[in-house]
Amino acid sequence: MARKDGGCDLTAREVPGLFSDAAWATTFPPILTVDQAAALAQVPKQTVYAWSSQGMLKGCSRRAGKHLRILRDRFVQRLFNEGVHGD
Repeated sequence: MARKDGGCDLTAREVPGLFSDAAWATTFPPILTVDQAAALAQVPKQTVYAWSSQGMLKGCSRRAGKHLRILRDRFVQRLFNEGVHGD
């Protein structure tokens, strides 16, 4: 079945290429803080926290004590390939 959004799936090989520019790699390192993830997704950081608490970031985030850390490449793939929604 064809996707309604026109299909913008990124492969695992494409994602690192998005951050090959030194400025992007510095701004968005492989492990992101909530602020960095929010900036990357262009959403408020409260949205990232909400996604996490609702289980929408499973497989791409982990808590380190009180701090939430997000794996950049998996986060980008989740955003573009699966979307972040509560289905």
